[in-house]
Amino acid sequence: MAASKQDLSSWDTFQWKRRMERFGDADEPLIARGPNGEVDGICQLGELTDKGRQTTFELGQRLRHLYVERLSFLPEIISNTDSMYLRSTPVPRALESLQSAFWGLYPSSARTSDFAKPSIILRQLARLFAQRAADKWNDSEEMAYLNSLWSKWMPENSPRVAVDSLPRLSGIMDTVASTYAHGPNTRLPAEFYDPKAREIADRIGVDEWFAGSQESREYRKLAIGALMGDVVERMVHAASHKGWRPMAAAYQPGEESPSVKLAMSGCHDTTLASILSSVGAFKGERWPPYTSSIAVELFKDVSERDVPSSPAGAILEEFSSPPAKKPASDKPSFFSLLTGKKSQSASSSAGFARTPQAKQPALSNHYVRIRYNDRPVTIPGCAASPSKHLPGDKSFCTLEAFKEIVDKFTPANWRQECGLNLDKGMFPEGEQQPAGY
Repeated sequence: MAASKQDLSSWDTFQWKRRMERFGDADEPLIARGPNGEVDGICQLGELTDKGRQTTFELGQRLRHLYVERLSFLPEIISNTDSMYLRSTPVPRALESLQSAFWGLYPSSARTSDFAKPSIILRQLARLFAQRAADKWNDSEEMAYLNSLWSKWMPENSPRVAVDSLPRLSGIMDTVASTYAHGPNTRLPAEFYDPKAREIADRIGVDEWFAGSQESREYRKLAIGALMGDVVERMVHAASHKGWRPMAAAYQPGEESPSVKLAMSGCHDTTLASILSSVGAFKGERWPPYTSSIAVELFKDVSERDVPSSPAGAILEEFSSPPAKKPASDKPSFFSLLTGKKSQSASSSAGFARTPQAKQPALSNHYVRIRYNDRPVTIPGCAASPSKHLPGDKSFCTLEAFKEIVDKFTPANWRQECGLNLDKGMFPEGEQQPAGY
């Protein structure tokens, strides 16, 4: 190719269809087929299915309806993702979930012809709580009921269903949930969908995986603290510096990088439940259903009136009815999502949210709300005091109170703290520390 006289300055894309081979009964190669005989686009283990793409695409459409069409917070058409922060774990289905949700938020008709490719950023205690769950449930009446239905399908080397069986009960529950969501073509035997069995498996799985986040500050710190610290860091910097600009270092001196309005992360059901558990908002909840989502929203009070005299209904109206068209110069009546106005400073936010509250700039008039599957949740530490939430609506937590709660389980040095207290049991501080305060 190096000696070719052909013009290679432009390239075409290679269009292809993927087919997979499998081994037959006599070890002969056979084309893998789907439940309806299809041979193209068969997904591999760990990849997102067509049903998953559909439901995550619909999630993106709901985000577009709220943030673009109703609140006019995000632009209708974009030419790049400079005002967004896209992040995912390296697991294929998490990356593909993020991709599908983004396409729902900004379909091809809402992207310019020169739209630039988005950048996606890839970024001992658990065993003790898992063992506690095994000790609690393995010989229980509930587990006996599961075995009466499911044990006949367990492998010979692990014939009983248990918290720590192979496969683990949580793994069986994952398979049941995903196959149930996809319809009859992928269904397991009917016993796996017994309502009582699913309720028991759900209750045990939540206890095994998320009791640690609800009861232990150290568990919260090591499991989800770093991610929650990142979220608070962005919000604090946005509130104090008129926008969060993670790409400021990539711009030339004198150039102003755009502030991020939306950060979207492709993650897992365990991530979502851990976030809710860490702030005390997962009590009584079941395992996150298929294609669950969490929105952590930052609001700013832009009214000239005192907050106590302003009803929470003013902001809720913006979510329940389409806003009337206003001139660009008009300001919202009571609340607005942070608009990321340009700032003269592009200072780094590294470690910003980890500093003590006393050294932080004023964070007043800013509120945080968490929506789980489009439903607002309440953080107990915010709901307990009138000074820590919006008058009239306890789901709006003041940014100061939200930061104070998250700071308690944000690790200063995750790697170092992960190696501490290895021989001190589940509660090295001597007692449980309830989440959300």
